[in-house]
Amino acid sequence: MPEIAYTVNCSILLTDIPLLDRPRAARDAGFDAVEFWWPFPKSTPTDREIDAFIRAIKDAGVHLTGLNFAAGDMPGGERGILSTPTRTTEFRDNVDIAVGIAKALGTKAFNALYGNRIQGLSALDQDATAISNLGFAAEAAASIDAVVLVEPVSGAPAYPLKTAAEAVAVIERVHAECGVSNVRLLADLYHLHVNGDDVSAAIDDYASRIGHVQIADSPGRGEPGTGDLELGNFLDQLTGHGYRGYVGLEYKSTRADTFDWLDPALRASARATAR
Repeated sequence: MPEIAYTVNCSILLTDIPLLDRPRAARDAGFDAVEFWWPFPKSTPTDREIDAFIRAIKDAGVHLTGLNFAAGDMPGGERGILSTPTRTTEFRDNVDIAVGIAKALGTKAFNALYGNRIQGLSALDQDATAISNLGFAAEAAASIDAVVLVEPVSGAPAYPLKTAAEAVAVIERVHAECGVSNVRLLADLYHLHVNGDDVSAAIDDYASRIGHVQIADSPGRGEPGTGDLELGNFLDQLTGHGYRGYVGLEYKSTRADTFDWLDPALRASARATAR
């Protein structure tokens, strides 16, 4: 695989240890960068919870490269609250908290999961809510020179963004309607592949829109090399298009040494270039 900057997703990896111990475990494995889904049980955590999370990152000596906004009840099937009209206040309060955490840690990317279609609600109303909330989030992120990411997701039938093209359409709309310019595509190569998107074509078509990349192999969402997804070729293609951002390791561990596929010499690197 090409030599690029990797960041460990500590929400899906290292789950055999407490969440606040995972940044240190990632560092012990040789990495200097981590990312998290929303790491608190509620969208508005207490000051004590926030301080403990920030301290865990700083004490581990790693860089928090990305943070998801609160996404609702993920174990229960929710995939974001961005497009839920009745949860706009909750989402925006969460944005303010997330930006505060990012400011303390130098984080430059936020993932805003779009949210499932909700029976009985108009798709048009949900989309309008999503655009408005993305505009709000983008303005807040811009205050710390950060970007907001929009991600196609697999495994959630009611989630409306399946392909890179669908996510980019949302990005173009929020840029046009909200007057912002810092919303980017999160290209999770596993999700795109599972959804039937042409990953290579998506990279060619939307390389300039990509703000972050995540990987897992397919089938199974395991470590690179456990499936037949041509991750190395795709990463070469991305770097050929000028991508210099982080690549998030967002896969499910299938063995005790889940990082043995990556040479220890390549795990820590200079910080990637923000896009």
